[in-house]
Amino acid sequence: VEGALRTGAGIVTLASVEPVLAAVSARLPECCLCPCLAGAEGGISPRSLPNITRQKATTLLLGPGLGYTAQSAARAAETRELVEKLLPGFGGSAVLDADGLNAAASLLNAGRALPHPAGELILTPHPGEMSRLTGRSASVLATDREGAACRFAREWNAVVVLKGAGTVVAAPDGRCCVNTTGNPGMSKGGSGDVLAGLILALLGQGWEPELAARDGVYLHGEAGDRCAGSLGEYGMTPGDLVERLPETLEAHVRSGS
Repeated sequence: VEGALRTGAGIVTLASVEPVLAAVSARLPECCLCPCLAGAEGGISPRSLPNITRQKATTLLLGPGLGYTAQSAARAAETRELVEKLLPGFGGSAVLDADGLNAAASLLNAGRALPHPAGELILTPHPGEMSRLTGRSASVLATDREGAACRFAREWNAVVVLKGAGTVVAAPDGRCCVNTTGNPGMSKGGSGDVLAGLILALLGQGWEPELAARDGVYLHGEAGDRCAGSLGEYGMTPGDLVERLPETLEAHVRSGS
């Protein structure tokens, strides 16, 4: 949420259950809230779909905080239903991350199609999630990260952001690049959520999906490098990363890059 707010998103609405909304509203009063019915193990019930789809959103981030088999099989089933029903019914472009990717992998492994919104789809898997999406081991994928991302992007008509050292961004039309910013201090839980929010904000501002993904990854990494320069890689946190996003984005706006 804060990653999107800090990079130019006009209105950010968080759809979640009441305990989560209460915590977020105390920290981020700028965030709009969409209360959802609680499902298994405190997740979002699919009965909340009508309320979610009534929101006037132009872009959608689906996955962080949804929960999956680490909570329970019942919560995993609800997450799969949310992904399978919410994405195809969404009129804009979407980013699929975290447990949204695990739910998509389960659907693919069951022989189902990857759910797709009316607009463009961006996937942001780390190597483990990419392994589950493709059915290939992370060690095999590591031998050809660019090829794996490009093949999946082409097969499923989606932009793929394969995270890791030298994050790969691949588009369905064959465009592919390897990011050069970032450092090991960013390999902490929560950094990927910041990236997803950043990409979502750029997408919502009308950036072409491949460009939103590519430049989002670059800016995310540069903000991380700024953190490492002042705080050191060991002590920096995703919260520090968020704080550096505005100055990083502003520096590029001023330079026209």
